[in-house]
Amino acid sequence: MISTRGIRFLAISIVLFFPALLRGDVKELKAGAFEVQKEVLLPASPEKVYDAVTGDISGWWDHSFSAKPKRLFIEAKPGGGFWEIFNDAGDGVLHATVNYAERGKRLRFTGPLGFSGQAVTVVTTYDFLPDPVGTKFRMTCNVSGQIEDGEDKIVDAVWQHFLVERLKPYIESGDYLKKKK
Repeated sequence: MISTRGIRFLAISIVLFFPALLRGDVKELKAGAFEVQKEVLLPASPEKVYDAVTGDISGWWDHSFSAKPKRLFIEAKPGGGFWEIFNDAGDGVLHATVNYAERGKRLRFTGPLGFSGQAVTVVTTYDFLPDPVGTKFRMTCNVSGQIEDGEDKIVDAVWQHFLVERLKPYIESGDYLKKKK
């Protein structure tokens, strides 16, 4: 049986010395924010462009965590997901969650996208503006949180790639009309 004095000694020892055993490394993270905005003119109606950038997006979106995802799609409804499904077992990643969806007008999703694993919030908005050519597609990407120097330029270059090198030819070729529903 432990005496009252022994219990006090044990309690004081735990309070004084136990936290020293639990210490870990603390690293200061740089925090910041930036916005990237891009526009591209597309020869299709706002509704058609909206349909092209939602649902199955594998025809123009070529960045993924897996080498060859089974499915890559955006559920265009509030609470829907921007999903990458790796295999038949359903393994995958939720890149973002849709929080605004109005066909042919606006789509907004929030999630880490390529910053997965970092303390970052990315809010991406697609605006579909009528234009004599068809649609002025405006993408606005607001990023805040654990940001390293130069990541703003990387994000700008990635969106340039997606919109000018991938989406625009996808729409111009008419391939979006053949995509899986």
